[in-house]
Amino acid sequence: MSETLETNTVSDTSCGHYLNFLDHDMSEWMRSGITKSAIDEAVDNKRGVHYQIIDHSLYRDTDCMFPSRCEGVEYFINNVIDSLPDMDLVVNVRDYPQVHQKWPDLPVLSFSKDVTQYKDVLYPAWTFWCGGPAIDHYPRGIGRWDLMRESITKNMVDWSNKSSIAFFRGSRTSHDRDPLIKLGRALPHLISAEYTANQAWRSVADTLGKEPVPTVTFQDHCLYKYLVNMRGVAASFRYKHLFLCKSVVLNVDSDWIEFFYPQLKPWIHFVPIAKDMSDLEEKIEFLKANDQIGRNIAEKGFEFIWHHLTMDSVQCYWKQLLDRYSKLMTYKPKLNTNLIKISLNK
Repeated sequence: MSETLETNTVSDTSCGHYLNFLDHDMSEWMRSGITKSAIDEAVDNKRGVHYQIIDHSLYRDTDCMFPSRCEGVEYFINNVIDSLPDMDLVVNVRDYPQVHQKWPDLPVLSFSKDVTQYKDVLYPAWTFWCGGPAIDHYPRGIGRWDLMRESITKNMVDWSNKSSIAFFRGSRTSHDRDPLIKLGRALPHLISAEYTANQAWRSVADTLGKEPVPTVTFQDHCLYKYLVNMRGVAASFRYKHLFLCKSVVLNVDSDWIEFFYPQLKPWIHFVPIAKDMSDLEEKIEFLKANDQIGRNIAEKGFEFIWHHLTMDSVQCYWKQLLDRYSKLMTYKPKLNTNLIKISLNK
């Protein structure tokens, strides 16, 4: 049975693991409050999509750059809207955050950020519901985390039947991935790492001199003991899915995070890998020589994601975020008649 949410049935305690991070993420606005001038500046500078909650109804700009991403955002907001006060929101649905640390503070919500450079407040990404990357096996985009959890775990591969190889398939959304692909070509007995094509692919120059390979389902990732996660344009949407295989996630160091990342601990839930991949071969060899250590990490990573990154906890985080946000507003918003009303499609 899927975890699709019924309106206002979410437990406020199901996201307790993440609330310290949420408070830290909002600390700047806790000090200064959210003013109308700050909202107006964010809207005027097109830092995100303007939303309003007025009398328990949701309103939005007529123009959304990525409609399926907006749909994912709206699903979670509308699920708890009956308990929310009036507020203005600026929600960034682009891949990249919008509020650099060198710029004036603006109350913009983003799904991901480099914590060393950006001040956006994080929200759970639209892709928990819909609007994720569209690839061969997921032509309508990666989404429905509730169904994906069921599908991946239903096709679980026993640890003893997994191949002792580090596996990666992905497009060249960041050149940070190049060292991994080169290592895979040099060490095929340890690493299977290849580039797939994306919409920007034009020639083999875009995939380090080789033809792109087909994409692979998340279920087929589970055939391997070691799964490499790397950032792309921003934080990687694949990360949470990899843990569901009960394989060891080899997480390449990055300052890019989503809201749940800080609760995942190195050598407990995943194995850390240096950004330049200089220790990848050594870490794989260590895991092969210490199979039970790897299996334990795989189990703990799975258990955390399975129990603490549910649709219920995602919805809970949205509600806690919006509750805290609304209390920081220094003014009473009035309905902008240029916005359109958004209803929840169940």
